[in-house]
This record gives sequence, structure tokens and C-alpha cells, in this order.
Amino acid sequence: MAAVRRPFRVLLASGGVLVASLALVGCGSDVEGAPVERKTFAFAGDALTVDSDNSELVITPADIDDVRVERQVDGWVFMGSGPDPEWKLVDGRLTLRVNCNGVSSNCDAVHRIQVPRDVAVTVDNDNGRVTADGFATPMKVRSDNGDVRVREAGGALDIGTENGDVTVDPGATAPEVVARSDNGDVRIALGTVPRRVDVVTDNGDVHVSVPTAEYEVTGASDNGDVRIDVPRRDKSGHSVNVRSDNGDVSVLTAN
Repeated sequence: MAAVRRPFRVLLASGGVLVASLALVGCGSDVEGAPVERKTFAFAGDALTVDSDNSELVITPADIDDVRVERQVDGWVFMGSGPDPEWKLVDGRLTLRVNCNGVSSNCDAVHRIQVPRDVAVTVDNDNGRVTADGFATPMKVRSDNGDVRVREAGGALDIGTENGDVTVDPGATAPEVVARSDNGDVRIALGTVPRRVDVVTDNGDVHVSVPTAEYEVTGASDNGDVRIDVPRRDKSGHSVNVRSDNGDVSVLTAN
């Protein structure tokens, strides 16, 4: 998102004589056109935590032994420093930072991360969109400010964002999905019958699509319509619980 930029006028004087008058207008960042840097981190373990600030993350599994990261960083800073990117992997924690400090600044970053296929991943991103694609292992994602999108998920999912949408794309086979959003819509579409789906949003719509089966279902909204259109049975081994404080709620069959 481009920041609002206003002209700065800088007046330089020496001995009462005006030296220069400069109108400075910052240009927006172009992260997709920025140079690509790559680094491979030695890794041994079955769980990885990605700790990131102010970056879009794209995370995928691959048939590799180490962790591979590709980054693009772009931006500008007025009267300060940056963008200064940092990356390191210590004790199973991949830390990604882009330092961008000044009177006015506009910095963007994207990190594309490949991890070994059998590794369980936890993501903690303070500000930025997160996309995870193709994981069969359990995944936990937290974003303070940004959308979270999961594709082709086969492991249990635990997803939360304070400000953004949560999407689990059709075709996911996750046995359990827990999703939370303080401010955003939640859309979950599963390709196999889950054991448990549990969704809560304070402000946003909730849409859950599941294959035909008998479910123990609860659906509620303090301010919105509720539609439940799946076979229901108390004490079923498959449960769907959805709630929105302010938004519509629907639980529908996918076929």
C-alpha cells in the first residue's frame, strides 16, 4: 500500500544568503521490480518458526533438506536510514526484518520461503500478507495486520489475524481448522470431511463449505444472517462451530 506523501521544502541559508530551495517528493516503492537476493540456511529439525515484520510472506514445502529464502526489498527513507534487511536462522527460528526508519519512509518487502516437506511451520508476522501453499503438515499462522491465505492444506490449521481476511481455498483436506479474525471475513472450503472446524470473527462474514456428511453444528451472529444447510446430528464425530459478532454466517455443503 503506497503511503501518502507530501512535499517537503528544504531551505538552506549561509550568511543570510539563500542557497537553495528544494521540493522533495518521495517516490513509491516497487518491490516486484527490486533485485532478488537468495540465501540457503542449514536446518535440522521437524518444526520451523518464521518471525517476520513488515513483509509479505509466501511459504511452500519442497523436497529439500535446508531452508531457502528469496527476498526483494525496495523503498525510500527521508532523514533516516533504510531499507536495511536482515535475515537469520537460529535454533529453528527464521527471523526476517526490514529496518526502515526516518521522518518519512515507504518500504516494502516480500520473502519467498521454501522449507523441507515434512516440517511443521509456525508463522508470526507483524504486518503483511501471508500465503502458504501445499503443506501436508500442521501449520499455525498469526498476522497482526494482513490477510492469510492457505492453499492445498493437508495438515491441521490454526490461523489468526487481528486485521485481515482468512481464506482456506477449495481442495484443502485439513482434518481440523481453527480460524480467528478480529476484523475481516473468513472463508473456508474443504474437500474432505473434517473432524472439527471452529471459526470466530468479531467483525466480518463467515462462510464454511464442507462435503456432505452429518455434522454437529452451531452457528450464531449478534448482527447478521445465519444459514445452516448441512445434515445435522448431535454428538457427531464431525463438528462445525462458527460465530460472528457483526456479520453473516453460513455453513453449506460443497457438493
